Amino acid sequence: MYENLTVNQITTLESNGCTSSDWKKVLVKQPLNCERIKHVQFHGNIRLGVFDDQFILKNGIKRSSGIYYATLSNCTIGDNCRINNIQNYIANYTIENHVRIESLNTLEVEGETSFGNGIKVSVLDETGGRQVPIFDQLSAHLAYIIALYRHRDRAIKELEEMIQKYADKQRASVGIIGEWSIIENCKEIKNTRVGKYTTITNTHRLNNGSINSVKKAPVRIGSGVIANNFIVASGSEISDSAILDHCFVGQGCKLSKHYSAENSLFFANCQGYHGEACSIFAGPYTVTHHKSTLLIAGLYSFMNAGSGSNQSNHMYKLGPIHAGIMQRGSKTASDSYILWPAKIGPFTLVMGRHYKNSDTSDLPFSYLIEKNDESYLAPAVNIKSVGTIRDAVKWPKRDKRTDTNKLDLINCNLLSPFTINKMYNGRSILKQLQTVSGATSESYNYMSTKITAKSLNRGIQLYSIGITKFLGNSVISRINNMKFNKDKTIQEVIKPSTSYGKGQWVDLAGLITPKEVVTSFMDKIEQREIKSLKQVKNYFEDAHANYYEYEWTWASDLLEKELDKSLDEIEVSDIISLIGRWRDSVIELDKMLYNDAKKEFTLSSRTGFGPDGDDSVKIKDFEQVRGTFETNSVVNEIIQHIHRKSKLAADVIDQLKEVTTSA
Repeated sequence: MYENLTVNQITTLESNGCTSSDWKKVLVKQPLNCERIKHVQFHGNIRLGVFDDQFILKNGIKRSSGIYYATLSNCTIGDNCRINNIQNYIANYTIENHVRIESLNTLEVEGETSFGNGIKVSVLDETGGRQVPIFDQLSAHLAYIIALYRHRDRAIKELEEMIQKYADKQRASVGIIGEWSIIENCKEIKNTRVGKYTTITNTHRLNNGSINSVKKAPVRIGSGVIANNFIVASGSEISDSAILDHCFVGQGCKLSKHYSAENSLFFANCQGYHGEACSIFAGPYTVTHHKSTLLIAGLYSFMNAGSGSNQSNHMYKLGPIHAGIMQRGSKTASDSYILWPAKIGPFTLVMGRHYKNSDTSDLPFSYLIEKNDESYLAPAVNIKSVGTIRDAVKWPKRDKRTDTNKLDLINCNLLSPFTINKMYNGRSILKQLQTVSGATSESYNYMSTKITAKSLNRGIQLYSIGITKFLGNSVISRINNMKFNKDKTIQEVIKPSTSYGKGQWVDLAGLITPKEVVTSFMDKIEQREIKSLKQVKNYFEDAHANYYEYEWTWASDLLEKELDKSLDEIEVSDIISLIGRWRDSVIELDKMLYNDAKKEFTLSSRTGFGPDGDDSVKIKDFEQVRGTFETNSVVNEIIQHIHRKSKLAADVIDQLKEVTTSA
């Protein structure tokens, strides 16, 4: 395919200002259009494709393919590329077809590199005790296990060896710029592998990394970006002077507006603007938008950080070894602070400053509030927050991943065995506190927090509502999925199809699964039944695919506890009664959400509207901007939800009444 230059071609190239240390090492595809190669210095082994096409830029501007004003060393240039105005040189790269590179200082591979694969990121523990080696296909779930299951040291060693083998296979002394990529107005790109359809514009420096762009999910690297020892997954954007050092950026992420991060992992759909991250594990949908926000040594997912949010791990004498966990769905209000180590339960809102290393992991959907330098906990109140429901609805809609190969397996369910088990435990904890301290106590102490009597009683009530709602959802889904009819007994319908699912569940940074599934995974790794990263991925995919089967096993176990009967003893009348309670719980919770939404339309919420008019102007201005309560889409959805669930309960109960308890 490649041929030596002819004597006439060499003469023409030299007349065009081109030189070579050895023209015999310059091989080309024929016919070569020498008029599209001007003022080029060739060094070492060179391969050139054909240049007979044009690029059409914005505003209809056309640019010819070819090589102009450049120095190339040991490079292969694909068909119809355009390389122009290279101030320094391009060395040791294969540039695939239709790539456009303009106004670049340096593009080179120096020595051998694995392009960021195998780089260890000191996540959570800044001293390196929980280092995660990054690689092209890293998932949040695998990273979670490597970082947090250090007690299974044999399994961790096996996983790290798999990743190192992958990194070794990527090692090369020649880099690749994937087809249809654009690189323009950049300074230095070194030891960086660039995937197809990548756009890199006005970037300051990229060093030792992989940009895993694909046609369906291109990557964009923008102005002023500096990235060192990094991997960027498909569909992500890094722009506006963001600075990354030792970082993995997952699919569909956006880091921009001077965001700074070091030794951090960002998984699917994370967003980081203005602020700073140090040694964080940002699970899916972690979002931080504010200049004054520092996230440090923490694990988060489905999390929104308010302005001025801060944590610290300074409670040490032998190094910053402490870390914190904010379980899925947690939020921080403006100017909040938490002293690590601490563990915050799912869907908890943190307000104020907290210095006492709280553990509220078994009291989800709470408010953690500072009052008189004390940490007060209001259990379960976030269940009735319309904002919580809005978050749960918006997450699937905000999935920016368009790559068919999804690295992270994300379960967005608000109510799951993971959260309901915590509600169940939380209800027991609150009842026990009430029993031990007495029902007449004004406040109760729990895990370095205070709980008022009013909050405790309300928490018991709300957890009961949440448990009933989940259980009813599961039972109705089971009946509908099993196509329940007169030919099946109720015992046949509610019998689980698998033993997996009982006991504790875990959230592997987006993947919700029984803990025994994870334990089995670790066992298989140690016994070398799972020996490759492909098998690791398949295992996680199977766990994700079987979620609802595992969920029913857990729910059926909860059903026995709630009804105080074994599955063989449960009758149709028990299920009918449960569905009635489910309907009542759904309606009661929806009414709470309705009232919470109504607060957004109170008189005080209109302050700031119609500033130059009277009350009538204020009201009209508010309605023009925010709409009316009656026409609000969230409010209408709550009302429709009540109607739908009431009808569903009636339909299922009618269906059950036609069936006998046993054959």
